[in-house]
Amino acid sequence: MTSLSKLGTSGLEVSPLALGGNVFGWTADEKASFAVLDAYAAAGGNFVDTADAYTAWIEGNQGGESETIIGRWAKARGNRSDIVIATKVSQHPDFQGLSAATIKAAADASLRRLDTDYIDLYYTHFDKPEVPVEEIVGALDELVKAGKVRHIAASNITPERLRASLEFSDREGLARYVALQPHYNLVSRDTYEGPLQDLAAREGLAAVPYFALASGFLTGKYRPGTTVDSARAGSAAKHAGTERGGRVLAALDGIAAAHQVPVATVALAWLAAQPTVAAPLASARTVDQLPALLGVADLRLAEDEVELLTRASA
Repeated sequence: MTSLSKLGTSGLEVSPLALGGNVFGWTADEKASFAVLDAYAAAGGNFVDTADAYTAWIEGNQGGESETIIGRWAKARGNRSDIVIATKVSQHPDFQGLSAATIKAAADASLRRLDTDYIDLYYTHFDKPEVPVEEIVGALDELVKAGKVRHIAASNITPERLRASLEFSDREGLARYVALQPHYNLVSRDTYEGPLQDLAAREGLAAVPYFALASGFLTGKYRPGTTVDSARAGSAAKHAGTERGGRVLAALDGIAAAHQVPVATVALAWLAAQPTVAAPLASARTVDQLPALLGVADLRLAEDEVELLTRASA
């Protein structure tokens, strides 16, 4: 993997692929998760993303399973200072919402599960418009001042709320969002492109898009008439029968063949070429799935290739 780069205005230096931890404790047990994390780190990866709610949707799970696995792995490998760990608040069953008290209690719970003294990047997972931005930013700033969080970020937030948050931080001299995690990929562009992306560019925020491969659709595995044994097959398959999905796969196939790389690598490279994007976020259930993701570090699409994919996905 190529050298690290700065994440927005923060001092964090991150690898070109953020590794998603949503599968840890879900479709990857602890042993499989350790193997994926080992392979990612061995390839030079250092940016691991999780959330306190992962994987509460599995029967018998409480939430926090992914954080626990990542914490055990970092402890076992003795590499905590080499890894940039991002986690999130607002969706854990025991810590719903973004009140000041919830944010602070949830952060302490995440720190215990991660078995660490600090969180490198702490996201508000889903914004809660009923909570004033002043309360949210104020609580996050307290965590930064206490040394529990290094930098703060936002996911699933409107341009209006993001702007208000940044203005409050600037006015009061408080911690400021340095990154965004939007839902963004070749078949889901409307949420991020436009006012949110423009604001991120103006304010120097880095984007770390989630669902970068559209739940697996942009790996090329999900095509009309095919059946894939995956927990995310339903989410991915909804794109398979659409005209837009077909256009995108055809464009990806051609570029992938020209570069002799997997389709997934090209889809991630398109994201990496977009303004503000620092590192696409993708998860791997097995070590075998990693090379196609890590390949984004070495693939630079030509301008006409980027434009071809942009047109195909319009």
